[in-house]
This record gives sequence, structure tokens and C-alpha cells, in this order.
Amino acid sequence: MTFHITEGAPDSSVLLHVPHSSRVVPGHVRERILLDDAGLAAELDHMTDSHTDLIAAHAAARTEAWQFTNRLSRLVVDPERFPDEREEMRAVGMGAVYTRTSHGAPLRQDDPRHERTLLEAYFEPYAAAMTAAVQDRLEATGRAVVIDVHSYPGAPLPYELHGDGPRPAVCLGTDAFHTPPWLLEAARDAFAPCGEVGLDSPFAGTYVPLKHYGAVREVSALMVEIRRDRYMTEPGGAPTAGLGPIADALAALVTAVGAHRGRSGSGSADDGGSGADGLR
Repeated sequence: MTFHITEGAPDSSVLLHVPHSSRVVPGHVRERILLDDAGLAAELDHMTDSHTDLIAAHAAARTEAWQFTNRLSRLVVDPERFPDEREEMRAVGMGAVYTRTSHGAPLRQDDPRHERTLLEAYFEPYAAAMTAAVQDRLEATGRAVVIDVHSYPGAPLPYELHGDGPRPAVCLGTDAFHTPPWLLEAARDAFAPCGEVGLDSPFAGTYVPLKHYGAVREVSALMVEIRRDRYMTEPGGAPTAGLGPIADALAALVTAVGAHRGRSGSGSADDGGSGADGLR
């Protein structure tokens, strides 16, 4: 299986989504990548959200949140991109199937047939499973709260379209429809001990399955982007002592989500916004 769902408590509405923590590239996919082994290792260092699976696992162990973890590298397919022309990152060769590296070098040939093969083999099953996981939490608890767990480098990489903005210790990505004010406030409070908490810079938006996107307000979403120097040795090194406090902060956010349900009795539907941004 190219992704793994770790079950949490039956009454937990939280799904911790970890899409970019893996460095695994299957052999038949590796054959089409143009980089030599050293170049590929360097690219994985830059593009992998290393140890975010550990952060999510530590937080889930304390809160019984559910987890959805990608077991393949984003260099195989990126499950958080639009698979078509809606995706703005296609402009730099980084749509759902990357053809360029983080520094603009060729990664694989621009071959629509190969792209379609990868989308059918990996992207579409992933999207279907994530949709089902969100729907399962929605049906079980009356709401679903998707918390996307990412990291980003301290210095901008050339591929970043919006890399000239602030790079806080923790960046919170939001969506006008799916990120209610209470969820954003809870995240700000939870991550405050970790350093500066910013909003939608250098990365913006959230991940919501298209079935629910812009249509089901009971599906809330927030992207958590952690600057890598806060918890690991960059670019692709070991975790540091900072990982524990980050995981504690994520656990505090999950706990706050549960407490909000207890107070309001309505989840996110009572105080969400309107409108929508694109998927990250």
C-alpha cells in the first residue's frame, strides 16, 4: 500500500495528513528520473518534509487522532496538487507529476503518457482513499478536521512562487471556506511557544478532498508548515531536540479541537468563512 491510515479514537474528528515525509521512490519510477543517485539524494533532502511523520505520530499517540500518511515521495506524484491546468505550480514544472527539480533542472521528461500512468497508479487511489477517510470521520462524528502536517526550509528554494514573504517558525495555511476562526485561533495559541506564528506565507491554502471542497462546511482544514531549523538539521538531516515541543504543540491543537466540539456542540459549521482558495 502506498499510503497508511492509522486509526484513532472512534469519536475523534481529527485527521492528521502527512503527505510529504517519505523518501521512497519505486524502482520503475526511478528509472524515468534523470538525476544520478547523488543528485536524487540531494533533491530528496530539499523536497522531503523530513520527520513530519514522527511529529504527527507523537501528537496522535497523545490525542488518539487519526493519521493518513503517504509512504511514497512527492517526486513520484504530489497528492496535494491539482492534477490538471488548475495547478499554478505547473508553471515551474511541479504539478502533480514533477518534471523539474527544486532548482529548475530537468527531473523527468515531460511525457503526458507517463504522467497519466503515474496519476492512475498513485494519485487517483490516494485521492479516493483520502476522500473516504474524511467522509468516515464526517459520518462518525458529524465533522472532520484535516490538519495537514508539512515543513519548509529556512531559506527559499528557487521553485517557490511566493518565497519572498515572511518565513516564520510556524506558518498556518488557511482556506476562506474551510478554516473557521476558532480553528485558526486554537492553532495560534498551540504553536505560540514554538516561536513566531505566521499566516499563509511562504505557503498558503489547505488540503480538502474535491468531494467536500467548497461544499461541506463541516469539513474544516488547516495546513501547518514548520520551518525546518526548528526541529531538524537542514537540509535532510536528523531531528533535533526541537521536535518534541513541535509535536507537543500539535497535540495541544488536536486537544483544542476536541474541546471546541465540547463547548459548541456544532463543530465548524457555526463560525466558518465563505469562498474558497485552491488546493495547495
